[in-house]
Amino acid sequence: MIDLSDKKLFLFDLDGVLLKGKENPIKIGGTRVFEKIRSEGKRLRIVTNNSTDTVQTVQRRLNARGIAVEKDEVLTSARLTAEYIAKTYGKATYFLVGESGFAEELDSLGLRRTYGKKADVVAIGLDKRLTYRKLDRAVQIARGGADIVSNHSARLYMSRSGPAIAVGPILKAIEYGASKRGFAVGKPSSLMFEIAMERAGCGRRETVMIGDQEDTDIEGARKAGIESILVLTGVYDGKTRTRATAVVNSVDDLADLI
Repeated sequence: MIDLSDKKLFLFDLDGVLLKGKENPIKIGGTRVFEKIRSEGKRLRIVTNNSTDTVQTVQRRLNARGIAVEKDEVLTSARLTAEYIAKTYGKATYFLVGESGFAEELDSLGLRRTYGKKADVVAIGLDKRLTYRKLDRAVQIARGGADIVSNHSARLYMSRSGPAIAVGPILKAIEYGASKRGFAVGKPSSLMFEIAMERAGCGRRETVMIGDQEDTDIEGARKAGIESILVLTGVYDGKTRTRATAVVNSVDDLADLI
């Protein structure tokens, strides 16, 4: 079993690790391991591909379920994607394929939403009300010159009833229709991990990632050069060979290893 005594920064995925389901989520764990991390003077961050909620919403949701986190301990793909677009394109216009939480993060940074035929960026997040008309408009705008920027490229997330389609399939459809590649900010890109470590002031050897998906959490950690732990409460099916450093049944099992 992995020795976590020398780790100073613990990165936690959200869905499938701490909570299960986006609407009225149920708690899986987290309270005991978070208390242990804080009692040892170590640091933690939530690094989630959640693209539908603001940072404040995620924080409130966790706190309401007995998982105490501060605002600066939550990194969502929605917020980081908004920051990336603002940094890369300035006061750009965007066409949204996504939900209100993502739009709120984009607007908060001075980006301007357009419903027309032109935009600087097609911004992609999870959209549970996606229609053919919206998908077709996104493709046409991308074909017309807009860049494609996605929250992430993951295939699935852990809903309350089990694995459900995530942002990746939407991104792939728009890329295919537009005949151009997009940029994905969240996991498995190493960018989210690098931002988390930089803001926490910790290095790769001091950091460990805890997640439930092989192709996002574990692969992203590998790309970022950090160790990882796979939990069995989420998307992982037990069939794929994992590249994680260790495997545990649930997140609170880690409290005894810190």
